[in-house]
Amino acid sequence: MILLIDNYDSFTYNLVHLVGGLDREIVVRRNDALSTAEALAMGPEAIILSPGPCSPSEAGICVETVTAAAERGVPLMGVCLGHQSIGQAFGATISRAGRMMHGKTSTISHNADPLFDGIPSPFTATRYHSLVIRPDTVPDTLEVLASADDDGEIMAVRVRNKPVYGVQFHPESIASEHGLALFRNFLALTGQKQAA
Repeated sequence: MILLIDNYDSFTYNLVHLVGGLDREIVVRRNDALSTAEALAMGPEAIILSPGPCSPSEAGICVETVTAAAERGVPLMGVCLGHQSIGQAFGATISRAGRMMHGKTSTISHNADPLFDGIPSPFTATRYHSLVIRPDTVPDTLEVLASADDDGEIMAVRVRNKPVYGVQFHPESIASEHGLALFRNFLALTGQKQAA
């Protein structure tokens, strides 16, 4: 079972639909409907943190869940606000982006990390955000995996030696390329096998 933490976002069920394309059971819970301990007690094989309209500090259990998942080795993928929550959990500064992105596409270049296996660099992805992980504050515990070609903003990170990944762009958007492949790679990297 994959636990998807819903940050009160209209894109949550697009994520459910996308990941459901991998024949996975998905359970959705709001970010204030359970504690981090309750989330982990559900025994998820992976956790996804959805996008949302606020900052990581206002995102219920998200930042705490990132820390707990990393400590316990529970695979976690953060999308947009979820990605920012990973940054904040590990000490990066979350700040206003140079320009607000609302439904805009960018080409994204990546470093060939296995998360992007089979995905060309660059590829096109849709962005909806006004906050970003500030590049000059990224700690050694995080590795930057991808950035936007148009403005250089960080578009993907991973926690070194942990199954925790974040993407700033929206892989579930119809205008984003390779969203299903990204989640398939995430589950493969974290040891989660696709159901037969």
